[in-house]
Amino acid sequence: MKYKNIVFDFGNVIGRFDGRFIMEQFCDTEEDCGLLCSVIYEKWPELDKGTIRYEEYREECLLLLPEHLRGAARDFFREWPEFITPKRETLRLIDELTERHVPVYLLSNAPTYFAEWVSSRQILSRFSGIVFSAPIRAAKPDPAIYRYLFDTFSLEPSECFFIDDLEENIEAGRSLGMDGIVFTGDIGKVKAAIDF
Repeated sequence: MKYKNIVFDFGNVIGRFDGRFIMEQFCDTEEDCGLLCSVIYEKWPELDKGTIRYEEYREECLLLLPEHLRGAARDFFREWPEFITPKRETLRLIDELTERHVPVYLLSNAPTYFAEWVSSRQILSRFSGIVFSAPIRAAKPDPAIYRYLFDTFSLEPSECFFIDDLEENIEAGRSLGMDGIVFTGDIGKVKAAIDF
């Protein structure tokens, strides 16, 4: 294998994150879904960066919504992680890597709520190190979050390979010396890229 450490993103790499699909689980009509999406997802990048607190943002959103949608919004803020569906092929690759004693790491943008929710789940039990953005107040593609990963776990960037679904996040890693691939769902391409 070409690399000592494999670094995974979470959303759309380990688990499918489709904001519209998730919101549809909490609405009865397209109109309601559109309104909830426009309000709740408007500042989601700030949640990922940890620049706004999850509970405060929830209350801010509730005030912007009509009364009949506030219950759905409360349910969403409490339950949305349940609707991220695991990507089985990626999980199999993680199992195969760890069975061969290849360390795997997680580097993901996510609100503190998700970081806390997923920390007790079996899905992350194989990782040698986990970095979520909001708790450290830095989100990809900010170089600070990559440096945090390298420094915290004493990783040499050139010995790491990053799998993320966004080109700008892969490019940010490359600028710091970590190679990677834009994940499209093709595990075969990933295996070829790491000589696995």
